[in-house]
Amino acid sequence: MRLAKLSKGLRAAYSRSNVASRARHFDGWSERAVSEDVGVDGYDHAETVREYYDLCSEFMVFGWSESLHFTPLAPGESLEEAQIRHQRMMIGKLELQEGMTVVDVGCGIGGPMRRVVQEAGVRVVGINSSEVQLAKARALDAETGIEHLVDYVACSFMDMSGIADGTFERGYAIESTCHAPDKAGAFAEIYRVLRPGALFWGQEMCLTDKFNPDDAKHQTVKRRLQHGIALNEIATMDEVSRALEDAGFLVEEVKDLAVDEGESTIPWYLPMERRHGNLGTALTRIPLGRKALIGASRMAEVLGAFPKGSAEVVRIMDRTADAYVAGGRTGIFTPLCCFLARKPS
Repeated sequence: MRLAKLSKGLRAAYSRSNVASRARHFDGWSERAVSEDVGVDGYDHAETVREYYDLCSEFMVFGWSESLHFTPLAPGESLEEAQIRHQRMMIGKLELQEGMTVVDVGCGIGGPMRRVVQEAGVRVVGINSSEVQLAKARALDAETGIEHLVDYVACSFMDMSGIADGTFERGYAIESTCHAPDKAGAFAEIYRVLRPGALFWGQEMCLTDKFNPDDAKHQTVKRRLQHGIALNEIATMDEVSRALEDAGFLVEEVKDLAVDEGESTIPWYLPMERRHGNLGTALTRIPLGRKALIGASRMAEVLGAFPKGSAEVVRIMDRTADAYVAGGRTGIFTPLCCFLARKPS
């Protein structure tokens, strides 16, 4: 049943395109970013990010969950349970009240959004430049019965010019602004669409204080992370704070929840390293399961169940998962830099 659902989702996401060619093109983005001039006909990192999610989202949902983000893990929790706890923490930090209008910056397929809408009783507008992800989000919203409380704007969060100043009472961005080519510029645009006094919560992928730019192994891990996740650069937590302040926000809190969450003794990257949680979904996350999925995808391509090139996408994601684990094990990288900021009244 899960494989049949994945097959249907892949066909919709890839829409008869040459997936193998697209995967190879994506895999060469780092070289193009260095060799091509940025401009109308040159390298466009926003297109790279969009292609990353267009290619990988269906497999992300299959192997991870509908919430495409990392979370602090507490003993005895499954990944899905930890994500729910994490999202509820965010709801509390934002002090959401029924009837508020909230912006989800880089909403993905809307996993956290559906919890925010259902549990906080707010109306949410999702910002996303990926039409593939937006189509998936709308379908899942309809299944959940919340489509009347959700709107979407297909645009980059770097330019939300179709949205008026001071539209939203709250905002959040979960592992999205890490892709921004100009972090202060992204935060400035978010600042613009928030009302005075509004709270903004975010989760960023960052380098930690353990990163040593003179360490060749650290630099290798960083490059592999950037390449696999389509990050033009990886900021430090201090740089995130400064970018928020440069945009005009009052920064109330910045924490790395990979180390600051007292109850969590389990590394955030554990689900990609060894079995964690129920057998069915947990196996697809670990190295052996990811290799098996590559083989199964190749077989499904031969049988016509998966679009040709699907296995190449899984291979890229498998390599990226290894980079995540390396970043976590060395301690130089965290996807759990969480902040709370406020637009001054």
